[in-house]
Amino acid sequence: MDHAGPPDVLPLRPLTTGELLDAAVGLLRGHAPVLLTVGAVLALGEQLLLLPLREAAGATAPGYLPSWNRLGLYWLLLAAGAALEVTAIALLSGLTSRAAGAALSGRRSTGARLLDPRGGRFAAVVLVAWAAGTIMFTAALAGPVWFIGYAVLGLAVPAVVLDRVPVWQSLARSAALATRAGLRAGLIRVLGYLIWFVIRAGLAIGAVNLVDRDAAWLAVATVAGWTLLNAVGYPALACLDAVLHVETRMRTEGLDIRLRRASTPTTTFRAAASVRPDAGLPVAGR
Repeated sequence: MDHAGPPDVLPLRPLTTGELLDAAVGLLRGHAPVLLTVGAVLALGEQLLLLPLREAAGATAPGYLPSWNRLGLYWLLLAAGAALEVTAIALLSGLTSRAAGAALSGRRSTGARLLDPRGGRFAAVVLVAWAAGTIMFTAALAGPVWFIGYAVLGLAVPAVVLDRVPVWQSLARSAALATRAGLRAGLIRVLGYLIWFVIRAGLAIGAVNLVDRDAAWLAVATVAGWTLLNAVGYPALACLDAVLHVETRMRTEGLDIRLRRASTPTTTFRAAASVRPDAGLPVAGR
């Protein structure tokens, strides 16, 4: 059951960077069963899709290092991996945004409610995730441009779910929010990814040093290891996107002020269905 209470996971005020990261972890912890399960499915799908590309590029387990005579294919592999990562995070953001919307009103959604297609705009989420992944594939081929794309595209799905913007406006809405206040939200999003990348790389290197590289099961073990790591990392990054979206609206649009004016928790956010990007404010309470 949902329970009313103070919005402790997402306080109604602008947050510091540390508080944003804590809020993302809190959101993940509160919805871990469903988010980690969906994250595991997406992470496994990513690994399976990358298998033929890795073989073509001569990248073998456990390190998937480049083969010097196939650098072109290896670059393509890296771009595909970046695109799949962004797509997976965006799909998960559809769920974490619903969780964030409930948290704003002091509620905690159940796993069944997060997965309920009613009001979830799942088709729109899939379209935005596909668009973000396609853009990131192109950006990754250009090398450093990847960081720019990652910084500005992460709030597109929360804009669709929480602000209820049309699909064709979501990427522009995301870029507008991410670049406000000196690119604050975009830079924090990149910081979150880099933190996870360091953790993931450290665990992967440690695991490689512990296994027998001649073992017949090495490739399977490597895929399983990356799947487990990403099954946690992708939901965590999706939670960060959701809280970043809400916090940026509080910081730059006064969303927290409008929400505080609501007379009861049930009218505070109404499952985020009444937030309009043109006004930048929830309709409830007007």
